[in-house]
Amino acid sequence: MAQVTTSQEIVIFEEESVTLPQGFKAGGLHCGLKKKRLDLGYIVSEVPAAAAGVYTTNIFQAAPLVVTQESMAKEHKVQAILVNSANANACTGEQGLKDAYEMQKGFASELGIADHLVAVTSTGVIGELLPMGKVTSGIKQILNIEHEDVNNFLQAILTTDLAVKKIAVQLKIDGKTISIGGAAKGSGMIHPNMATMLGFVTTDANIAHEDLSLALKEVTNQTFNMITVDGDTSTNDMVVVMANGLAGNELLTSEHPDWGVFKQGLKIVCEALAKKIARDGEGATKLIEVKVTGAFSENGARAVGKAVISSNLVKTAIYGTDANWGRIVTAIGYSGVPVDPNNIKVSIGDSTVFENGLPTHFCEETVKQHLQQENVQILVELNQGQDSATAWGCDLTYDYVKINASYRT
Repeated sequence: MAQVTTSQEIVIFEEESVTLPQGFKAGGLHCGLKKKRLDLGYIVSEVPAAAAGVYTTNIFQAAPLVVTQESMAKEHKVQAILVNSANANACTGEQGLKDAYEMQKGFASELGIADHLVAVTSTGVIGELLPMGKVTSGIKQILNIEHEDVNNFLQAILTTDLAVKKIAVQLKIDGKTISIGGAAKGSGMIHPNMATMLGFVTTDANIAHEDLSLALKEVTNQTFNMITVDGDTSTNDMVVVMANGLAGNELLTSEHPDWGVFKQGLKIVCEALAKKIARDGEGATKLIEVKVTGAFSENGARAVGKAVISSNLVKTAIYGTDANWGRIVTAIGYSGVPVDPNNIKVSIGDSTVFENGLPTHFCEETVKQHLQQENVQILVELNQGQDSATAWGCDLTYDYVKINASYRT
């Protein structure tokens, strides 16, 4: 357990997840979509929860996303989420859509709730129909007490991930303890504007849907939309927040005096999950953080950060511990943001490698030592304004090619 300094205390629980908030349970089982590993997971709230979601910008949206968005639009509420891995149910036509509805209806029936209160999502191979016999059989067994374990859920949502991704925080609103828990999966096909990334956030805060949606979109732009692994934006991205109100605070809106504390707690959860996804990039050995300061606008800072973190040449240089600052400068130059080359300063770790349009006399060995660390920092100072942004990614390794060369086999 760690603490961060804020106007109020926000306590971070590294080992907790979506079941820390009151009234939530989670679990998972193996239904046969994978050879051995768990592949069907769920989160359930005791009561319908105010809900908000953000989704992939890819035009080819997977069938479960279509169903979930349609269902959430009815009441802006969700009481349960059903997730399968190993099969994305994307590019599967009318049958895929029918299968997504069948998943939703089947789980709603097991829970005894309205169909539209169940969100469904899938992740895995694109273009293959779900083996619905296995999925249906799994749904009928999934609520057995033997499967109720949040660690089962964390395992069931994974594809090529090497590690589970979880985090939770607690804070005070109206004197009540509010919990926010998060879980995610993602390792490949990861790029800003959402990717093969599923994020699940739960909270027991009593909060209005409109404000929850606003907060999620703002925080997503600062966290999940600032990561990349390989530059590919998936068909299946989704981040959903459920707020069931069981903490008993007064209705939380953007006008509430503790609104900033809640939003900061939400950002801590989302940023931690985003960084875990970036670090767990397929074949990755390092987490890269690119901080851009002194921009005219936050959007400009984000664009520069994304350009640097998305550059395959930057990513391979960092894998090879090569202090090739020229690749960083090149990425800044094609970011689409108007900058003055003679005002830019670039640092790798604590070493300034480029300033005033020219390379500096830096110690190659010092920079190399920094690049050998698991966490690599790049600082870009644009010196043109007051805005900033941070992006995260990973190095590009031989193993990434091996994993993706035989993904379907």
